[in-house]
Amino acid sequence: LMRWVNYPLAQSSCSRRLRNFGSDVADSEIYAHLLQQIDPGRRVSAADVMRLGDKTARAQQVVSAGRRLGSDFSIRPKDIVSANEKLNLAFVAGLFNACPALEPLDEEELKLFDELEDDDVGDSREERAFRLWINSLGIDGVYVDNLYDGVRDGLVLLSVMDHVQPGVVEWSKVNRKPGMVFKQVENVNYAIAIGKGEFKFSLVGVAGSDIAVDGSKKLSLALIWQLMRAHLVSFLATLKSKTPRSTDSAMVRWANETVEAAGYASRMKDFGDKSLADGLFLLDLLTAVERRCVNRDLLADGATDESRLLNAKYAIACARKLGCALFCLPEDLVEVRPKMVMSFV
Repeated sequence: LMRWVNYPLAQSSCSRRLRNFGSDVADSEIYAHLLQQIDPGRRVSAADVMRLGDKTARAQQVVSAGRRLGSDFSIRPKDIVSANEKLNLAFVAGLFNACPALEPLDEEELKLFDELEDDDVGDSREERAFRLWINSLGIDGVYVDNLYDGVRDGLVLLSVMDHVQPGVVEWSKVNRKPGMVFKQVENVNYAIAIGKGEFKFSLVGVAGSDIAVDGSKKLSLALIWQLMRAHLVSFLATLKSKTPRSTDSAMVRWANETVEAAGYASRMKDFGDKSLADGLFLLDLLTAVERRCVNRDLLADGATDESRLLNAKYAIACARKLGCALFCLPEDLVEVRPKMVMSFV
């Protein structure tokens, strides 16, 4: 997003470049020049915006222009002036989605995509899901762009553990700047000890060197999945309910009871139930939770690979309309990958 903002700025009369989403945009100058460049109707004048002496008045012009361009995220002028980085980031993302103002790729540029590895198969999809989950937690100083490299020094693992269960990490025992490999191994060993102890994870035969030195994908995924599951379970435990939902069987029972109460006949046995591949049970569950979020006329029969994929895409879209934070892909649901199905339910 930062590169995208700076690209039209380089074509404008603005000499500034975006280096953060806080103080750099607080005076609205960068926003004014950006909007002037991307507005297809050319109705935004950076000069007119900057003539306003009051920062809040400038920010109001920015917010109004963003709304007119179709940004799906609305920010308040005071959030721009106060340099709220998270809200400014979301606002810029909304502008990018609504009006990227980028030229279409030519044939030679499109051919470059053929050289890229497929990031949509096997464990790479799990890596993507777990990476997005970690980044969604909003932990200060934690951002992972490659899961396996990001967890090698143990700091990300320990930060996530402390977020999932506050106070579980004694930071005095942690190497905060683990430049040397043995310090990284110590951190991962400490994370594994917490996983086996306080979290009661199944980590038989896992050593710190497996992740810190060898970069074992299988063992990294195993540890992080259990962390993600612990986070999901702890969230469910905070919900007010007469029936606890802290186990897989309890979640399956809740889903079946919810669907049955809504008058639908579909059922699931567990999170690996192959009948879930058609997506119909998940759509029945979404309808049962909020009838208005699903248009039943759009449901496919799920008899073919294409129709199953369509149902899975629609289920994810409907869940997001409900405000659910999902990190799975439609292919995960069609293939009935138990971890991703559980995160959906």
